[in-house]
Amino acid sequence: MCGILAVLGVAENSQAKRSRIIELSRRLQHRGPDWSGLHHHQDCYLAHQRLAIVDPTSGDQPLYNEDKTVVVTVNGEIYNHKELRKKLQSHQFRTGSDCEVIAHLYEEFGEDFIDMLDGMFSFVLLDTRDNSFIAARDAIGITPLYIGWGLDGSIWFASEMKALSDDCERFMSFLPGHIYSSKSGGLRRWYNPPWYSEHIPFAPYEPLVLHKAFEKAVVKRLMTDVPFGVLLSGGLDSSLVASVASRYLVDSETACQWGSQLHTFCIGLKGSPDLRAAREVADYLRTRHHEFHFTVQEGIDALAEVIYHIETYDVTTIRASTPMFLMSRKIKSLGVKMVLSGEGSDEIFGGYLYFHKAPNKEELHKETCAKIKALHLYDCLRANKATSAWGVEARVPFLDKEFINVAMGIDPEWKMVRPDLGRIEKWILRNAFDDEQHPYLPKHILYRQKEQFSDGVGYSWIDGLKDHANQQVTDAMLANASFVYPENTPTTKEGYHYRTIFERFFPKNAARSTVPVGPSVACSTAKAVEWDATWSKNLDPSGRAALGVHVAAYEEKTKAVADAPAINGSPGK
Repeated sequence: MCGILAVLGVAENSQAKRSRIIELSRRLQHRGPDWSGLHHHQDCYLAHQRLAIVDPTSGDQPLYNEDKTVVVTVNGEIYNHKELRKKLQSHQFRTGSDCEVIAHLYEEFGEDFIDMLDGMFSFVLLDTRDNSFIAARDAIGITPLYIGWGLDGSIWFASEMKALSDDCERFMSFLPGHIYSSKSGGLRRWYNPPWYSEHIPFAPYEPLVLHKAFEKAVVKRLMTDVPFGVLLSGGLDSSLVASVASRYLVDSETACQWGSQLHTFCIGLKGSPDLRAAREVADYLRTRHHEFHFTVQEGIDALAEVIYHIETYDVTTIRASTPMFLMSRKIKSLGVKMVLSGEGSDEIFGGYLYFHKAPNKEELHKETCAKIKALHLYDCLRANKATSAWGVEARVPFLDKEFINVAMGIDPEWKMVRPDLGRIEKWILRNAFDDEQHPYLPKHILYRQKEQFSDGVGYSWIDGLKDHANQQVTDAMLANASFVYPENTPTTKEGYHYRTIFERFFPKNAARSTVPVGPSVACSTAKAVEWDATWSKNLDPSGRAALGVHVAAYEEKTKAVADAPAINGSPGK
């Protein structure tokens, strides 16, 4: 994962301005510690901090077309770059970088090429022939991007807020699936899949189609010229990613370079549920497993650094980001630069435990659509920035465009939790990989119930954070929170504490406005209460609001899943 900074239309063109842009670009150096570059043309600057994953020797950025009239700075990976190169045979490529295709696609197709890209990306492209430019962000917002405006009329783009927050009067998160064009002067959405309108789909559930789409999504993300691994919590999503990746490695070109044994990584407090579950999965898959431990105090000590890097004060995001941040540092120390992770599955399949209360398929589908659209503010932000803080790139197969289209095109009745039919949350995903002859995972792992990540690393983690916040924030401070923080007023001492740290790094109104109002993506408390009023008794913003779903009888029901009714085209309406 790289860091980009583009400043376009500056009023002052001087050595001092160039030095300032270099200084701001260095704030992103953690994202790209391998090399840095800067292109200056008239009143435009494109800066880049590179993390070399594909073509480490010649893929330095910014990248260019043949005569260097088109310049592009990119943060991301284009998985279909080899196929795209075949459509650009009249063009001469300078590097083996997957991102160079962007400059040539623009030459060939103009601004309408973006939907041809299969990958995760944020980029800024400058056409020096008329000094026009475009900026774009991937479909779901896996890679971060911010847009800002200076008092001198300049427009800024940066991978992280810290590179533009001091010099822009106003800035905001760049919307996923959108393009900004200087010619039209505004944002427009380029990503328009069928599910985006939230119309209820009616395609039947076909296990093999879903299975193949996910396998393809995992395999394409093994495109790398550096050591890699999988973040393995032992839950369904990360375990499936690890299982598919380990199978592919056996006979792949990647195995010739890095070996056929997959590396897996997990972190937790000693004795945590994740550590036990991940070890069991790793033993089954025979991966080279790396288990890291941290203490509650070590996590608390890292909070300020975590908030600086992830740039949010959302409570559940910080809870989950801290262990991931600590783990990424350990992973980097092993020489690993890229990892696969399981984000996105719960949003697509309605996997959070409050989905048990969804009253009908229409409500469930609309909620999954809303969750996917908000991922860039929560789980994508966490996964990207917590790993990029240490120069590690996280790839997320569940958020593959093609896979999302397949999964979101299925009649949502199949995603409903139906205990009477032996269907638990994410049943269609579990069922698609329930292979009796060549099992991907043992049954009890394949049908293991979800554990919230911030709880999975150790049940005392959240309690420890709350205790720490109680020591830092008095009752009087919380009582006056609405006067101190009238926007997005914190309602708990934990939230107040995080907000105080955030404001220290990012004091502008624009900065606090980049953090969304309301409950996080992990558990929509408002939606849960709407579906079942009894949930109003527990308003913790994490999935703990769903603890009532964890009943002893639940595990007994899952044991009978293998004997559930066969799939005969009816979702059991």
